[in-house]
Amino acid sequence: MKKSMIGAGLAFALVLGGCATPPGQTTTASPGGASATTAATQSDYLACMVSDEGGFDDKSFNETTYKGMMDAKAQLGIQTKEVQSSTVADYAKNVQAMVTAKCKTIVTVGYALGDATDKAAKANPDIKFAIVDFGYDKPADNVKGLTFDTAQPSFLAGYLAASLSKTGTVGTYGGAPFPTVTSFMDGYARGVDYYNQKKGKQVKVVGWNPANKTGTFIPGNKFSDVAGGKQLAKNLISQGADVILPVAGPASEGGLQAAQESGGKVLSMWVDSDGYESMPKYRAVIPTSVGKAMDVAVLEAIKEAKDGTFSNKTYVGTLENKGVYLAPFHDFDSKVPAETKAELEQLQRDIISGAVKVTG
Repeated sequence: MKKSMIGAGLAFALVLGGCATPPGQTTTASPGGASATTAATQSDYLACMVSDEGGFDDKSFNETTYKGMMDAKAQLGIQTKEVQSSTVADYAKNVQAMVTAKCKTIVTVGYALGDATDKAAKANPDIKFAIVDFGYDKPADNVKGLTFDTAQPSFLAGYLAASLSKTGTVGTYGGAPFPTVTSFMDGYARGVDYYNQKKGKQVKVVGWNPANKTGTFIPGNKFSDVAGGKQLAKNLISQGADVILPVAGPASEGGLQAAQESGGKVLSMWVDSDGYESMPKYRAVIPTSVGKAMDVAVLEAIKEAKDGTFSNKTYVGTLENKGVYLAPFHDFDSKVPAETKAELEQLQRDIISGAVKVTG
């Protein structure tokens, strides 16, 4: 459940990563385990969470979100309960189980739980719901979407990938063609295009076509299929890709495995958390990660529900509010030229100001 801790040498990463840390005491509890000592007087307020099929130990999406609930437990003194989904068929029944458990706030994790969350919220107006990675056009009064504009930091990652590529080809694959997945892929590809425009280069992207929104995804949309992710990464490598952005939850580890086995020829980024921290065995192949401060958003949503200030206004994490970020380069810091770092800093400022438009 680690997130980005920014080192010196990259000013924009310092700003982003620093604000991804929630204030006050945190907990080091692991999913399903005992929590750390709380920082507030114990209350009987019960906040609950339902994972998607990736599970709470995915080193990425679910785990970072779960940390937000554990931070709420430590800082607010609340009680918590969670249930882990193994298949898509578990979603509705697991949400109902949390309703039956008399949870006052229920956080659901992932785009695929959108329908189950909406139905449960409408049937239980006295319970506050928050859902990570889903925003409703007309949300019920008791539902808050927690969304993240991941195209923005992915644009930076694409620019960086293009600058690092030795073959002139980079790649990406996803777990499923969900908008919350393709947003990463689209931003990445457009960042490569921007690099080409600025540098007069012709770096190619395989695995995603932003023009017609088609790309490479795990067969059966199984985010838990690490072997499937590895095969897709190897397919991209066979097409010449030497910097990969997997957007597939636990299946993204397959990209790291393929990069690690390349003997230094291929790099693989990580998403949702800082992979350098959450996937330490692959540090040698991770130049950066595209992160989402989901833990902070979840903590705030639970706090608002407990304090009575909850609203159904959708939260959108951006570079400007530090809800999304490009992680530091860590061991690759010396391999990224000062010129490229300066360009990325300026590009971040231009995205925030609107001078550079990023869609995804």
